[in-house]
Amino acid sequence: MEQSAFSLQMRQDQVGVIVIDVPGEKMNTLRAAFAQQLAVVIDEARRNTQLAGLVLISGKPDNFIAGADISMIADCRSAQEAEALARQGQEAMAAIAALPFPVVAAIHGACLGGGLELALACDARICTLDDKTRLGLPEVQLGLLPGSGGTQRLPRLVGLQQALPLMLTGKTLRAKQARRLGLVDDAVPQAILLETAVARVLKGRHTARELPLRDRVMQAPLARHAFFALAQRETARKTHGNYPAAQRIIDVVRTGIEQGSEAGHRAEARAFGELAMTPESAALRSLFFASTAMKKERGADAEPHALREIGVLGGGLMGGGIASVTAINAGLPVRIKDINLQGVNHALKASWDGLSEKVKRRHISAAQRQQQMARITGGIDYQGFAQRDLVIEAVFEDLPLKQQMVREVETHCAPHTIFASNTSSLPIADIAAQAQRPENVIGLHYFSPVEKMVLVEVIPHSGTSQQTLATTVALAKKQGKTPIVVADRAGFYVNRILAPYINEAMRCLLEGEPIEHIDRALVKAGFPIGPIQLLDEVGIDVGSKITPVLHQAYGERFAAPAAFEAVLKDDRKGRKNGKGFYLYGGRQRGKKPDPSLYQLLGLQPAAKQSEQQIAERCMMMMLNEAALCLDEGVIRSARDGDVGAVFGIGFPPFLGGPFRYMDRRGAANIVQTLRALMGQYGDRFAPCEGLLQMEQQERKFYIS
Repeated sequence: MEQSAFSLQMRQDQVGVIVIDVPGEKMNTLRAAFAQQLAVVIDEARRNTQLAGLVLISGKPDNFIAGADISMIADCRSAQEAEALARQGQEAMAAIAALPFPVVAAIHGACLGGGLELALACDARICTLDDKTRLGLPEVQLGLLPGSGGTQRLPRLVGLQQALPLMLTGKTLRAKQARRLGLVDDAVPQAILLETAVARVLKGRHTARELPLRDRVMQAPLARHAFFALAQRETARKTHGNYPAAQRIIDVVRTGIEQGSEAGHRAEARAFGELAMTPESAALRSLFFASTAMKKERGADAEPHALREIGVLGGGLMGGGIASVTAINAGLPVRIKDINLQGVNHALKASWDGLSEKVKRRHISAAQRQQQMARITGGIDYQGFAQRDLVIEAVFEDLPLKQQMVREVETHCAPHTIFASNTSSLPIADIAAQAQRPENVIGLHYFSPVEKMVLVEVIPHSGTSQQTLATTVALAKKQGKTPIVVADRAGFYVNRILAPYINEAMRCLLEGEPIEHIDRALVKAGFPIGPIQLLDEVGIDVGSKITPVLHQAYGERFAAPAAFEAVLKDDRKGRKNGKGFYLYGGRQRGKKPDPSLYQLLGLQPAAKQSEQQIAERCMMMMLNEAALCLDEGVIRSARDGDVGAVFGIGFPPFLGGPFRYMDRRGAANIVQTLRALMGQYGDRFAPCEGLLQMEQQERKFYIS
């Protein structure tokens, strides 16, 4: 018989403490079998005629319940099976809510999804003030909605205007935010969590707090109608219809408010079942499983070096960002070297400003800001670098300069020191060509802005040792990054699949398609920003440095359109110098295309192709290149390629990544589309050999 995840401890004050501790797992996650297990311990407690009430608390050191076990959904073969799963969860929560004595959730750590739905079914919630404590309903990020009563209980507890945005965004709250919202009744130090929860039980049942005036206003039909209409418009604007779960959340919440809790619960279970079968949810869940699996991988079959001190060369935007995530996320002392103190100060200020924003939002205290800033130091020489375990180079993209950095690190640092280059295009083998210890040289490619972009590419060259690779992957994870190991080929993976996508957008522009029409086409397709705006953000000059490297390595399909040269000659670098494809300055910064650019290129803009046609052209270039990268071993697997594209360049998450999307359409469809485009626009659309073989063999990238 399976060991229960729930155990009962009776106290002398007649309060029963139910400890939630899933056997053999680091995290508590809810499973279907737990409903019966919980019912058993509650019945055991009820046999005590003096029972004052129950406290639910976790036996794990850093999480309450991190959500439901998502693999249960993968096991469902129909919407009816998934709906039954939701109804089972609803019944378990309803049984807790109906208990005749007080039940209090004592929350420390992650309380997410089904975990928060369990807490919502209790009479009260107490949480710890610890930074690990997070509360939220993130199901929308998996293409789902809360299926165990969350869509009905949350609005009644905190009000419609607070509840709906939480569910539509999947945002998680810290303890103090949750207390202000009324989601928890109190937030206390961890040391007194249990005693505070017990004291709340002994007070007996308490009346629910009155909702603020703005939420009481929502009880008027006219105000409610206006609110839902606004929510639907905003959701449609943000999702472009690509994320069906968002609309279903609005519908289900509205049903519960207007038709009552019973109708709301029925609608919730039905919507959960239907959403679980959508391709969007399947794609989003595949990304979740992929990124979770990658967190457990070491990148190489070797034991990583211990990481105690890190160095950063270059105090610019990238260097400052790398130093910041190393000190703040990884908690490691980091020393910056720049050619002048201005660069060091710039990097220090960037970290100070980021931490000050956290102080302002009350995420950390001023004392914690000082403590974290103390980990970052800097200077204009190699003082303090002697025992650095790993040095990250973030200097100008120039091969002789980077080779010089290798020489200097080998001179001033320890024999075991790893040299990691944050290059975006230069081969790592070339950077290591003159190294005395080439086994210690590796690529570590971050994306801008470093503090926000979670992906890093880890690039070993043929001489990189397995221990160097494992240590570099370990550092990336400590920094809060998702690392993918890619081959030392021009452009690596992310920039290689991005370049043809942007080039195709530029060709559409040269054909006279308006800038905003092109960008809107790709945003509607699911990208966070359009390719031309992305070029402005990254820097047109940066793009111009990568393209020739790719052109030289891979031939004509990477040839830059003529527009690049003309735009660069006009000193247009994008947002950084306030002059690019878009206008900068004033209220419309970066929102309106610069009309003078059409004159520069000799164009009369007019939309001739549909948004779907433009999106298809740009995306097909990216998909074909991604398939080539897998063929050539640039990425280790389709999974790595999907994670890299979604987290590195914002490939539409609801499509699951390039390889999931190609599987969904089928190799035959992709090849047929590429051939049609090749007939219209030329050989750059020629389907790669791997796709042709997959079409013939009717294979997919993923087995399941």
